[in-house]
Order: sequence, then C-alpha cells, then structure tokens
Amino acid sequence: MADEQQLLDLIGDSRQAILAAVTSAGYPHLTNVLYVWEAERRTARVSTTADRVKGRILQHDSHAALHVSGPHFWSYAVAECDAQTSAIATTPGDDACRELFEVHSAFYDGLEEDAFYQQMIEAKRLVVRLQVRKVYGVVLEEPPGA
Repeated sequence: MADEQQLLDLIGDSRQAILAAVTSAGYPHLTNVLYVWEAERRTARVSTTADRVKGRILQHDSHAALHVSGPHFWSYAVAECDAQTSAIATTPGDDACRELFEVHSAFYDGLEEDAFYQQMIEAKRLVVRLQVRKVYGVVLEEPPGA
C-alpha cells in the first residue's frame, strides 16, 4: 500500500477534497471544499463562513478529516486533522481578511483587496486550518484489473 509521503503528495497535488466533521448528534457532516496545502506545515487551509455547518462545528469541535481523491476511484488519501479556526473577518485588512485573501488568491486571479475584504466581512468568513495528524489511504497507478 501507500507510504505516508505518497499520501501527503496526493494531498499536495490536489486542491479539492471532502471535509468531514462530527455533528453534536455524532453523525458525520461532509462537504466539498477547496483547500490550500502547506506541505512543510502539513496543513490544509479552507475558507468558510461562521454560520455554515462546517464552520459552526469546527469552532467547537476540532476533530476533522479531509478525503482527497486520486486519479481513479481506488486511489485516495484521508488526513485525520486537528482543526483550528481563525477569527471572523470584521475589519478591512485584519488578520482574518489577510489570511482569507491568501487562501482565495490561490483559486481566483485579480482579486481587488478592498472589495474582497468587504465581501469577507459581510459574509462573516473565516479560515479553517487543518493540521494533519495521521494519513491513510491507497495510492495505485492504475485501478485493479486495468
């Protein structure tokens, strides 16, 4: 099977994942996310709003998992993570706004800072930082039977 570095490389080669958090009722909450990977810190960063389910859950319970698909169904990595949330963006240019700008700039070109900051404040956005503690999964060049 895959070693840890192969799994981390799979995570680093993508920007799309499924984020799992645990609701207060004990059920998993799954959502598709875009993320920015920081290999040296083993951290994925995600933008969300404070009132979305994932944002509300992760502000109170730091347990999360990130599922990243490989090039075919039988290749994937799961990162068990400790989540930390930034402050909610409240003032143009505050730490939350600047970090959100960093994250969004990885996906969208030509962001105008002042307008962007205002959007983040109005949406009550924050950054979720997912610190990877453990990875597992399967990395196969081709699916079985190919």
